[in-house]
Amino acid sequence: MDHPDVSIIPFNGKTPVIHPGAFIAPGCRIVGDVEIGEDASIWYNCVIRGDVNRVTIGARTNVQDGTVIHCDSPGDGADRPAEGWPTIIGDDVLIGHMAMIHGCVLHDRAFVGLGAVVMSGSVVESDAMLAAGALLSPGKRVLHRQLWAGRPAKYMRDLTDEALIAMREGVDHYVHNAKAHKGAVKAAFE
Repeated sequence: MDHPDVSIIPFNGKTPVIHPGAFIAPGCRIVGDVEIGEDASIWYNCVIRGDVNRVTIGARTNVQDGTVIHCDSPGDGADRPAEGWPTIIGDDVLIGHMAMIHGCVLHDRAFVGLGAVVMSGSVVESDAMLAAGALLSPGKRVLHRQLWAGRPAKYMRDLTDEALIAMREGVDHYVHNAKAHKGAVKAAFE
């Protein structure tokens, strides 16, 4: 946030809380009730909007370029819980470029592929993967170690140990890459 091309916007009395160790790239817009954890990386031109509910992003989570994260407002109907659907993203989560994350839960170590859509009330459990381009319909749940793909997304197979190792290596890669980008951005705006 040491550069002019990041918008951190308070909304309805809530100001985004961003850990000083997080990387927020130029072009990002972060609004309202948003919390971002240590060593998380929010890449170029992401929008995170906590205006009608809260958004939480855990430590070391990577949100790639152009991703949109929103939440769902409280409701009083049968199709929406009274508290609505906040967006809760755990630690060590990988979210690919241009994903749309809306009113859902991504547990620790979940993976959401490039261009995937995760809709309100849905869950991606730990060590589970939603494939690139997939659309997870409202209320669906990707169980631990499962791979889902397609539009609408459906169960494809269980993930191998090798796939889980690769996901953990991806988290480490992005933590280190974010530190390099943080330095480059700081130098560019000095």
